[in-house]
This record gives sequence, C-alpha cells and structure tokens, in this order.
Amino acid sequence: MASLNLMKFLSLAFLLAVATSCSTGSTTAVKGLYWLDNPVFPSSAIDTSLFTHVYYAFIEPNNVTYKLDISNSTATTLTTFTNSFLINSVKTLISIGGSNTAAIFANIASNVTTRATFINSTIDVARTFGFDGVDLDWEFPRSSNEMNDLAQLFQEWRHAIAVEASAAGRPPLLLTAAVYFAVDFFLSGTPRTYPVASINQNLDWVNVMSYDLHGSWENKTGAPSALFDPKSNVSVAYGLQSWIRVGALPQKMVMGLVLYGRTWQLQDPSVHGIGAPAVGSGPGLDGAMAFFQVLDFKNETGANVVYDVETLSVYCYNGSSWIGYDDPLTVTVKVGFAQSLSLRGYFFWAAGYDSSDWKISTQASKAWILA
Repeated sequence: MASLNLMKFLSLAFLLAVATSCSTGSTTAVKGLYWLDNPVFPSSAIDTSLFTHVYYAFIEPNNVTYKLDISNSTATTLTTFTNSFLINSVKTLISIGGSNTAAIFANIASNVTTRATFINSTIDVARTFGFDGVDLDWEFPRSSNEMNDLAQLFQEWRHAIAVEASAAGRPPLLLTAAVYFAVDFFLSGTPRTYPVASINQNLDWVNVMSYDLHGSWENKTGAPSALFDPKSNVSVAYGLQSWIRVGALPQKMVMGLVLYGRTWQLQDPSVHGIGAPAVGSGPGLDGAMAFFQVLDFKNETGANVVYDVETLSVYCYNGSSWIGYDDPLTVTVKVGFAQSLSLRGYFFWAAGYDSSDWKISTQASKAWILA
C-alpha cells in the first residue's frame, strides 16, 4: 500500500506541475526564508541561490515607548545580517513581533499617535541597517476591533513608507505581514476576519502560515501541514482558498512551508495511522524535530515511512514514536498547488532546519522553476 500511495503522490505532483504552466503570472516570485538570530547557524551559511527574500526574526517593540529599541549587540547582528546579502540579489526584511506580542500590537494599533511612533521607528531601523523591507508578525489580532485597527495600521504604514521614499529619492521599503493559515479564525470562539481590502491595497504580500495545523497539544496524531483534510477544514488548501474566496489577491499571497516535523508518542504502537491515539510529545524538543533530525531518526531506527494520499502528507513511525513532517516530495506537491492558485510564492520556517545539503529548499526552488 505504501508503494501505491507513493505512486499516487508522484502522479499528483506531475499533474500539478503541468497545471501551473499557464497559471503563474509575471510578478516576480517570492522564495522566502525566516532566519532566527543564533550562533549555530549564522546568516552567512544561507544558500542564497535558493531564496529571493530572507527575514530577520525577530525584533520586538518596546512595551512602553512602542519603538524598536536596538541594543549594541543587536545592532551588530543586524549589520552582519544585511551585509551577508550585499553581493547577491536577495532582499532582506526585518520581521517585527513573534508569538508573544499580541497584547503590545493591540495597544500600538489602537491609537493614531502610537501607530505613528511605531511606524516611524520601523522605517528608521530598516533604513539604518540596510533592510529592503519590514514584516509584521502579529500573532494574532484577537477581535474584530483589533482587525479594524490592523487595517488602519497597514494604511498609515504604507503612506509613511511612500512619503519617506519620495523624500529620500529611493525605492520604497517592502511591507509584508505574517498571517493565520485561514482568513478567519473559524476554530476560535471569537469570530474575526483579516482586513483583506487593506491588505490588497497596502501590503506587498502576506506570508500565510500554512502549518502547525496539528501538534502534540492534541491527543491524536495529525498531519501538521496537510494539504487536504477530508474530515475537516483544517488544511492548507482550505486556508489558502478561504483567503481567495473573500477577495484576497493571489499575487499578494505567499504560502508557508516548514522545515520541521511535529511528534507524538503513540498510545498503542500497533495503531499508527493519522488520527491514532497519542499520549503526548514524541522525540525532539517540545514535540518538534528539524528536518535533518527527522532524517537522522529514520536512518538510526529504520522507521516506517508512509505517504498519506488523503491528506497529501508524509509521516514516519518506529515503536511508539510518530512524526508528521514534509519532505521534498510533499513540498513539490504543495508548490504545484500554490502555483495552480497563482500565488506569489512560498516561504520557509526556518533557516538551519533543512538537511545540510538543503534537500527541501532545493526541491522547492526547482519545482517552482518547472512552471
């Protein structure tokens, strides 16, 4: 059955690649990568031939002044980061926020004065350190009012960028944002929808976080970034299409891909399909493993590898350990799907998680070129 599933995967990957031959527009593709400041994987180690845009993650605004406070050590890191890409055509963006900044962004966006303070600070920092753009990672607006404030923030940010560029006589900074996998938070008890009209008008694109759909916080295994899900709307395809259905321009959407897997400990090792009962995190740190660690796990344990046709995902298991992840083949299918929707491109989270020879990143770049 595994070999039959693999053949179906290969057939679908080919069909999606063919289907994109007339669907990709003339807009320059985005092949993005987020890089987290760390000494183990310096920005200079990034293979720049595989990416068009690299994000520095993250800078957080001060919770009192709402400005970006840059320490001497951070200033050195930012300079080193942008200098890493001076000799090639890779664009750099500074990503502002992260997973624990929802409250401060709500405060910033709620008032015209605090919005202006924040916006001017981001432009100043981006220009000072040679970035080509700024990226907002607000995870996530918590109400309809905050979504309305976000729309206003985008509008004023775009205006300020245009004014600064005109005054300085140089190209305007790029303005992007990382957003939820779907346009609305249909899984939440607090309904709210992203301000699509403002996004279309004011952003260069959004980075749709089409991943972490399942994880060890659930008591059963699941495909962390399943392209499809026949049992629910929790899937990459549903999320991307939800944006398009309410008017988001496909050329302003970039699909998120991950270079890591989510892990579970099976309740019963003999029950190991998607949806199998689990009792907590499996191998790795907090239920996650980088792709290169998944490869090591498979090589060291001889784990069984299964391509699931219903979800278009891959997982492996050995004993009670279960890992859902993406590999070059599943990424090929996803890239084909993104191009069939005429999306702008894709981005990866995060640098340093791929194999040492960049297996997934290389395949994604090749798959996009095929179109």
